[in-house]
Amino acid sequence: MPANILLVEDEPAIQELIAVNLEHAGHHVIRAKDAEGALGVVRSALPDLLLIDWMLPGISGLALARQLRQEERTRQIPIILLTARATEADKVAGLEAGADDYVTKPFSPRELLARIKAVLRRRAPQMTDDPVELAGLRLDPETHRVFGAQRALDLGPTEFRLLHFFMTHAERVHSRAQLLDQVWGDHVFVEERTVDVHIRRLRKSLEPSGHDRLIETVRGAGYRLTASPA
Repeated sequence: MPANILLVEDEPAIQELIAVNLEHAGHHVIRAKDAEGALGVVRSALPDLLLIDWMLPGISGLALARQLRQEERTRQIPIILLTARATEADKVAGLEAGADDYVTKPFSPRELLARIKAVLRRRAPQMTDDPVELAGLRLDPETHRVFGAQRALDLGPTEFRLLHFFMTHAERVHSRAQLLDQVWGDHVFVEERTVDVHIRRLRKSLEPSGHDRLIETVRGAGYRLTASPA
């Protein structure tokens, strides 16, 4: 699944090479040449993943990663550090700063894409094209189809994204605000009650297979999808 990737790299030739390969793979790339520019992008809208060069002018990539991890709004964004520093101590420092992975230059575009896919699968599984199954319910992001009890179910685009997020984060309770950020995007300004409307639509779509009962309302907290409904 295409991801919105913020690439923070000050070398124009390297930035262009990485961006072209990411876009060729289907991703949308937002570019920044330093930490200040990256923070400006993040304040506007959260990317799905950050690629950050360690040696940036001014604030280093390491310090930028550490800052993003300290702030509640950006704490969960997957981060991959790009660097020519290859010692064990450097790798440890990068990981301790909050990076999810560490890619040493020079690297091939194929390696970088594989690392991005692996990090997204681990940290943001709703961004991958991997099919997910739960309690007889199967969702395939690539074909945009949902099957329950071996029958096709008809879901609208928002309900599909909502179900995909629930299935890749099963058993966890999510508030309306969290669902808005994760499914609609934190740059979209809609009322929290909008979530309730789409939850009702999602349950209605899952009724034919009986999977509507998997979506539970947790009073005072939000919603969760569970394989073992009460």
